[in-house]
Amino acid sequence: MSTSQKLEVWLRGPLPSIPTLLQPVAHALLQAREEVAALGHGFDNQLLWQCPAGMASVGFHLQHLTGVLDRLFTYARGEALSPIQLEWLAAEGSPQTEADSFERLFQKFSNQIEKALLQLGHTDIAQLTEIRGVGRAQIPSTVIGLLFHAAEHTQRHLGQLLVTVAIVKTQSS
Repeated sequence: MSTSQKLEVWLRGPLPSIPTLLQPVAHALLQAREEVAALGHGFDNQLLWQCPAGMASVGFHLQHLTGVLDRLFTYARGEALSPIQLEWLAAEGSPQTEADSFERLFQKFSNQIEKALLQLGHTDIAQLTEIRGVGRAQIPSTVIGLLFHAAEHTQRHLGQLLVTVAIVKTQSS
């Protein structure tokens, strides 16, 4: 493993296709993907939907990481959520067809990060302060606010996922 691979993503240098102001968003998303991938090594899928002490399950966090990125980046584009996105939101927290393992849920999350990175790369920095509505109530935010929140929210759920994985693994031993 090279020295750069041991460093956290933000210390590996700028990503060539991402505007400078959006580098922190991209770095946070890529760091989350690496850490979630590491959690999946040897994960017992029978633990996926356990809710230790009433906490959200590993499966929920994996679904939510994917869904929230999709929703926040949709709002950043100035679009409303589609019926498919609303169905995904309603199903977060329960097993879904073709999303019945850590690996499959991780793959959906990883794919969503790729979509997010593509959008970041095409984001016009002159539009970062433009107002965007969030949700049915169209609560005002900005493009940069939504993108930053997507990164922050991803990191927050990553932290919760790390704890939940540790607990369910310990309880199953």
